Amino acid sequence: MKDYHQLEQQLNYTFKNKQLIIEALTHKSDKKPYNNERLEFLGDAVLDLIVGEYLYSKFPKSNEGILSKIRASLVNESGFTLLARKLDLGNYIYLSLAEENNEGRDKPSLLSNAFEAIIGAIYLDSGLEVSKNISIKLLEECHPKIDLDSLSKDYKTSLQELTQASFGVTPIYEVIGSSGPDHKKEFEIAIILNDRTLARAKGKSKKEAQQKAAKDALKELKR
Repeated sequence: MKDYHQLEQQLNYTFKNKQLIIEALTHKSDKKPYNNERLEFLGDAVLDLIVGEYLYSKFPKSNEGILSKIRASLVNESGFTLLARKLDLGNYIYLSLAEENNEGRDKPSLLSNAFEAIIGAIYLDSGLEVSKNISIKLLEECHPKIDLDSLSKDYKTSLQELTQASFGVTPIYEVIGSSGPDHKKEFEIAIILNDRTLARAKGKSKKEAQQKAAKDALKELKR
């Protein structure tokens, strides 16, 4: 596991309150008196605002619907996981040995949550402007082109078109489970076609889980 001071160098930011970065990097499996869940909750809201303002300024002629779609393609588990991997964040997280042996350092949900927590911690340590500068810099490094065509992949529509053309039917999306507290519930969706389960996926919303499952189902059908 790497020392968090290296992460500060990558962020080009030094925490005034070191407990904040330690807490942001602490997974609940580490069984400390604190973990990163509260900072993750805060960071999620901060990132939603930062990305919303960024897109509002970047696309002055786009309507609310377009802006919402672009934001949804960036502000989600897979989007934050990409940014976390850019920082090599998995190698800084404090985990239990069991979670580490379970490949916890590379789990998208764990990486995404830790990234949100880091941004929440920076927000508490230095405010919105600093959080914004760090977040946007990372965003632009990971997405050289930010527009609807390059970001918004509507896998559900693609899957429906494929199944309609190939089988004459559309897939059924079924919620097969949910877990977690109300403020960060996770949903599991199964896609069923002609009584066959094509794919399953989890997400922080039903829509996100559906898109992930549809992406996997497309891969399965194109084999």
